[in-house]
Amino acid sequence: MKLRQNVRHFAAKQALTMPVVGEKVREKLVDLHVDVFGSKATEGRRAEREPRLESFFDYTFDTYVDALDEGFSEANAREITHIQANFEFYNHGWTEMMEFPADELQDHYDRYADFFERHGITIADPLGEYGGDLPDAPSTPERIENPVHPHAEGGFADDVYVEDGEGNLVVGGQEEPDDVDVSVAPGADDEEETA
Repeated sequence: MKLRQNVRHFAAKQALTMPVVGEKVREKLVDLHVDVFGSKATEGRRAEREPRLESFFDYTFDTYVDALDEGFSEANAREITHIQANFEFYNHGWTEMMEFPADELQDHYDRYADFFERHGITIADPLGEYGGDLPDAPSTPERIENPVHPHAEGGFADDVYVEDGEGNLVVGGQEEPDDVDVSVAPGADDEEETA
């Protein structure tokens, strides 16, 4: 999958495991993800999906932290959560929100199969052990049979690809900087940030 990666991602990684600031950063990151993916929803569908998206993304931050604890890089841990989201979008027929085409679902699952299996994550159950009660949201099952992917980028199923701050594409992600200022993490200083 193709992701962006900059110093804010590394700052958020550190902040998420800190007391007090971690909760603020988590809340801000959930809001950012709801906004970014909600904006990709078909017109008229965003509001009905947002409560579920908010709960879903909140649970994925537990996945992210556990993946980091298991030794995954920041890019890989974040990619795992994005794959979970794409499973969720596919299952509901929200294919217009997907980041990669539906025919790459299994390829992305297979890359992290060991992690997913340890935590009960499947394409049909994207949260696995991380799940809880999620608000209902209407599905668009006709999109599962005939997916529409205006925001999907195919051809990146073999590894994690990150676009750095200069627009360079780096396979596997960047090295984490030595000096990361946690205050630049979204929500750490209560200022508006962009995803």
